[in-house]
Amino acid sequence: MGTLGNIAVSSMQTQSVADKVLALPLGRNVKDFLDYLTVEAGLSNNTVLGYGRDLKSFLAYCKSNGIRQLQQINPTLIQNYLALLSRGNKAESSIKRCLAAIRMLLRFARLTGRVCDDFTAILEGPKLWQKLPTICSKNQVISIINAPSPGEPFYLRDKAMLELLYATGVRASELAGLRQSDLNLDIGYLRCFGKGNKERVIPIGRAAIAATVEYLAKLRPKLVRPFSGDFLLLSRTGRPMSRIEIWRLVKKYAIRAGMPRNLTVHTLRHCFATHLLTGGADLRSVQEMLGHVDIATTQIYTHVDQERLRSIHKKYHPRP
Repeated sequence: MGTLGNIAVSSMQTQSVADKVLALPLGRNVKDFLDYLTVEAGLSNNTVLGYGRDLKSFLAYCKSNGIRQLQQINPTLIQNYLALLSRGNKAESSIKRCLAAIRMLLRFARLTGRVCDDFTAILEGPKLWQKLPTICSKNQVISIINAPSPGEPFYLRDKAMLELLYATGVRASELAGLRQSDLNLDIGYLRCFGKGNKERVIPIGRAAIAATVEYLAKLRPKLVRPFSGDFLLLSRTGRPMSRIEIWRLVKKYAIRAGMPRNLTVHTLRHCFATHLLTGGADLRSVQEMLGHVDIATTQIYTHVDQERLRSIHKKYHPRP
């Protein structure tokens, strides 16, 4: 799908959120802002949807306080709103995301001449502790990949899905958007589009290639319908699988493999990065494959491998 096609799909998916805020005071400003994020800023559809939900809640708070113009929004109002979220036991990460949405809305308003002052720099959100990601051992990941039963009707698809997630570290949304034309199984790589529609190329291992080839040869042709398009993973009805379906299936197979119930698709992404670094991969290469803009985001995986840290300490500390 070309750039214009991606924009059209994203606009359709965010339309329902934008329509809901239109009924509120300041709703037109927020709808224009969401359109800007989709069409011009090129943010991912999930990010735009998240901002839309956060701003809808903020607009409802503004309405309850008699705020009907952007010029009436001030730092005290925003801090009171954040305090309200905190008292409601909202997670600190969610409060920080709400503040980010409000900041971006006000900066957009300043750039478009809807407000004169920009006080976003003085707004402070909660300070977050950096949490280490949860990972599984290599054997645990293999048990998840082997959880689909060969007798199940969608065994080949689900096997290929799990192999690709662990082989490439792609996000659920990126895998859902993957097309056959994005794969080169002869050379062994795939192309995906991540956050901000940024393209990256990732190698694929032999196990993932074999599982994908078998799925493409034996099962996908049976699932194809006129509306299936070129999407790689298809549902029972022939429609492209959504990221929610991928999340649900990974959860299902993780539980079947005896893993904790809080294991998600993103856990396989964490495992991909950590196991690569454990095996000796350099940080920059892992950053490129994950699609991280800032290498500091990738560096967190160097703290996850405790055995590696212990061996380095033992090897180099003057008093091991």
